[in-house]
Amino acid sequence: LQVNNNGVISFDTRVSQYTPEPFPLADGRPFVTPFWADVDNVRGGDIFYRQSTQRDLLETITRDINRYFPNLPYVASWAFVATWEHVAYYGSMSQKGNTFQAALTTNTNMSFIILNYGDIQWTTGTASDGDPETGLGGTPAHAGFNSGDDTNFYNIPGSQTDAIINITKTSNVKVPGRWVFQVDDFKVTGVPTQPPKMADADCWL
Repeated sequence: LQVNNNGVISFDTRVSQYTPEPFPLADGRPFVTPFWADVDNVRGGDIFYRQSTQRDLLETITRDINRYFPNLPYVASWAFVATWEHVAYYGSMSQKGNTFQAALTTNTNMSFIILNYGDIQWTTGTASDGDPETGLGGTPAHAGFNSGDDTNFYNIPGSQTDAIINITKTSNVKVPGRWVFQVDDFKVTGVPTQPPKMADADCWL
């Protein structure tokens, strides 16, 4: 796995591209992106990642996946969590920062991706034609999952539009700021038609 500073976790090679494209990608690159954008963590913020078999973390993930996919009995045996904490955008002339997270988990038979959004204050770096003072405009960030084929992919609503700034309020599992995908047998559960109403204080991993 490659954790790229531009908000992408890739499975083969690093992804240096900072201006996002919609899925499916023409070149077939498989990756997960909680927030594909022109992140500049030299200017501000930190990126952390960890591979874990820690009991407490796996129990939390197991509980959540079974709640979202009640017909798929699941016990997590492994997790990989990457967190972008208050990261700035390229060309920033502000103090804005975004905090988001991606978690990959498996029990060797089933695999899931969990995307969490804590605080999103900007959508675009200046190299993607964003405004240096606001971090808005231009080609905004993209979020979702691309398997590398033309069938198994998902573009989270609002991607590459100004509406992506509100991703902390959207969800497909009734937890604002959280999106979950089953990726071994690709499924997107509960895609919303309106913002969810149920809050959950324990969505961060």
